[in-house]
Amino acid sequence: MRWSGALKSIVGTGRLATAEERPLRVIGLTGGIGAGKSAAADCFAARGVRVVDTDQISHRLTGKDGAAIPAIVRGFGTRAVDKQGAMDRAVMREMVFSDPNARKTLEVILHPQIVAETRAEIAQVRDDAEYRQPYALVAIPLLFERMSFRQLLWRTLVIDCSVATQIARAATRPGLSVAAVGQVVQAQILRNVRLQLADDVIWNGRDLVALDRNVDTYHHLYCRLAAN
Repeated sequence: MRWSGALKSIVGTGRLATAEERPLRVIGLTGGIGAGKSAAADCFAARGVRVVDTDQISHRLTGKDGAAIPAIVRGFGTRAVDKQGAMDRAVMREMVFSDPNARKTLEVILHPQIVAETRAEIAQVRDDAEYRQPYALVAIPLLFERMSFRQLLWRTLVIDCSVATQIARAATRPGLSVAAVGQVVQAQILRNVRLQLADDVIWNGRDLVALDRNVDTYHHLYCRLAAN
């Protein structure tokens, strides 16, 4: 329900809406690998904004005794799971980048569960009586590739930088080579398409100080827009 609709329904009762009765706005945070989504999310979190991270949800689902593990074993066999009972990410990465059918199988297993968990976490934020911000963030690396998330969102925010910067940053992560990062970049939606689809864009081609300053600008903007 839009705020205007909520206001109309409450005004009809002869009273004004309280802050707790206003609907929670949900902003989708996305960007290519290495663009700085996590750093931006941390900047928003430092301002008291709750962040639902779909990467963390995915890791829980595919970790030891995760809810997705039985389906992963059925779909890919025991080779897809390590000795601790978690999904072997290196093995799975090799499979999905070499076989489009493997990618589709993994998506069919994980995506509905991730969406369901995301909905549940958003509901927890909405029901938290102590949460005072008018909006929350959902970090979704493949937001525009997986349009089913869009129905949960009020606005979308892209963290952007050059592809060269993406690769240089991401290649410093454990287990990721320049070639592997390049594969991920190619598998994601084209950068210019992502930018065209976004409601808002933060350029993150500089340092953390500049990123934090830009986040502060958008934080105040979202607070103003949500209040209206």
